[in-house]
Amino acid sequence: MQIRTTGISLSTRGDGHVVDITADVQGAIEQAGVAEGQVCAFVRGSTAAIATMEYESGGVQDLQEMLERLIPAHGDYEHNRLNHDSNSHAHQRASIVGPSEVVPVIDGRMALGTWQQLVLIDFDDRPRERTVVVQVLG
Repeated sequence: MQIRTTGISLSTRGDGHVVDITADVQGAIEQAGVAEGQVCAFVRGSTAAIATMEYESGGVQDLQEMLERLIPAHGDYEHNRLNHDSNSHAHQRASIVGPSEVVPVIDGRMALGTWQQLVLIDFDDRPRERTVVVQVLG
């Protein structure tokens, strides 16, 4: 089994910005020439996450509102006090969603459902440059 590693560079707006990375990850699979295996997408940084979802405006809004109810942006956070910072909510949201997803590759394609996309979510409270590390195993 071989592992092929590449990266995806993205500019985000922060504040829960959701970016569809499905086509970029699929491109990495095609570039690697892998027909059967797995692909892992991992975002560097502690205030962003990778997930699967139905990427459409209603789903994106629902996800953002649910995370705001669970972990409010303007909550009372020790991280913010200790570090004179304002993004503890971003760290907490990223930790519950997680930094990566692994998807099976079958016949050269990700085995995603019809309405399922792979997304990066940037929870930080400012625009960021993000790197997604993509490893294709096959």
